[in-house]
Amino acid sequence: GGTAAAQRAKSRVATVGVEAMSFHRPVRVGDVLCCYASLEKQGTTSLTFRIEAWVIRAGTYQGDEVLVTEGHFTFVALDESGRKRKV
Repeated sequence: GGTAAAQRAKSRVATVGVEAMSFHRPVRVGDVLCCYASLEKQGTTSLTFRIEAWVIRAGTYQGDEVLVTEGHFTFVALDESGRKRKV
């Protein structure tokens, strides 16, 4: 999520909130983990993303993905001094 937020903000970001994070299934050793972030809200200095983590189970490789975790994360854009800045 931080990578998606930093790309959108074009600067460093800090996580300032995590809301409604749900763990649906475990991630197993050997699984291929895929993370997806979609922007839900952009404020003056903040960005809120819905982030989902899906896995392709080890040994299947059929492309079927299983949702394992999801949540809403809020990030704030930072300037060079570590203070919040406009996005």
